[in-house]
Amino acid sequence: MNSAYLDPFFFAIFPYMALFVFFLMTNYRYRVRQFTNSSLSSQLLENHHHFYGMVPFHFGILAVLFGHVVAFLLPRGLILWNSAPARLYVLEASVFICAVLSLFGLVNLVLRRAAFAALRKVTLPSDWLLFGLLLFQVVSGVFVALFHPWGSSWFASTLTPYLWSLVRLSPDLALVAPLPWLAKAHIVGAFAIIAYFPFSRMVHVLVVPNPYLWRRPQVVRWHGPRSFAGGA
Repeated sequence: MNSAYLDPFFFAIFPYMALFVFFLMTNYRYRVRQFTNSSLSSQLLENHHHFYGMVPFHFGILAVLFGHVVAFLLPRGLILWNSAPARLYVLEASVFICAVLSLFGLVNLVLRRAAFAALRKVTLPSDWLLFGLLLFQVVSGVFVALFHPWGSSWFASTLTPYLWSLVRLSPDLALVAPLPWLAKAHIVGAFAIIAYFPFSRMVHVLVVPNPYLWRRPQVVRWHGPRSFAGGA
C-alpha cells in the first residue's frame, strides 16, 4: 500500500492513540495496581546472565534515549555542535556504540529467558511481546545508524519539528513523508512501545526516586497468581 495512505494513520493518528493509552493506563495501574510498579526481577532463578544482560542494556539504552531527548529539546545546539566534523564523528560513534551495547544486553536477556527452564515458566506472553518490541526498536535503530548516517543532524532538523508539530496538535506529515521506510518503522516502533508501556514491567522506570541503576536487582518471590505484567 502506498505510504500516502499509511502516513496519515501512523504519523497523525497513531501517536495520539499511543499517548492516550499511555497516560490512561499508567494512571490506572498506579492507582489500582501500584504494587505491580516493579521490574519484578528474576535474579533469584539465575543471576550470571541476568547481570550481563541487564547492565549493558540499561546503560546503553539510557544513553541513546538521552541523545534523543537532547535532539528534541536542543536541536539548534546539536546542529551547531555537529558543524565541526570531528565533533559529529565522535557523537555518532558514541551513540552507535551505546546502541550496540544495549542490543548486546537485550539479546543476552532474551537468550537467558529461552535457555533456562525455570525462567521460561515465569515468563508471560506479555514479556515475550515486550522483548519483541524492544528488539525491533533497537535493531531498527542500529540499522538506521548504519544505512542512514548522521542521524543526530537529520533528527534535529526533521524529526524534532515533526514531534513539536504533534505537541501543537497539528501533525506536519510533510516532514516525515520523505524519510526512508526504515526510519519510519523506527518511529512507529517507538510509539508502539509507548502504548504498550503501562501493560509491561517497564513501568518501574516511573518510580521516583529510581534506584534501579545502582542497587542490586530486586529478588521477587511470587505469592498468588501472576498477571498484568511479567518478570524482568
